[in-house]
Amino acid sequence: MDFIQDAADKLKLLGDKTRLTMLSLLKDREWCVCEFVDILDMSQPGISQHLRKLKDQGLVKESKRGQWVYYSLNVEDTPYIKLVLECMPDTAAILKSLNKEGVSSKCN
Repeated sequence: MDFIQDAADKLKLLGDKTRLTMLSLLKDREWCVCEFVDILDMSQPGISQHLRKLKDQGLVKESKRGQWVYYSLNVEDTPYIKLVLECMPDTAAILKSLNKEGVSSKCN
């Protein structure tokens, strides 16, 4: 039953549009918090809360570079999450749907 509860907890996170969008973007590359702020038009604390929930469930990992924190996908051990993300649009399509095609990183 532990596996079922763990899967339910992880899948519940994907029920949120913002978190599902973040994970879908992370399929292609790592992203900085500041990039998510620009793309999703949310506050930095709001973005950080979503990322904390994803990190707590082990779906993303972080690496700190200077003052910036970068996030990458960590779903190798969760094939059911990988399958869901394979069905999601790619980064270009997501950015286009959000009218954010020209977003570039400000954290370099």
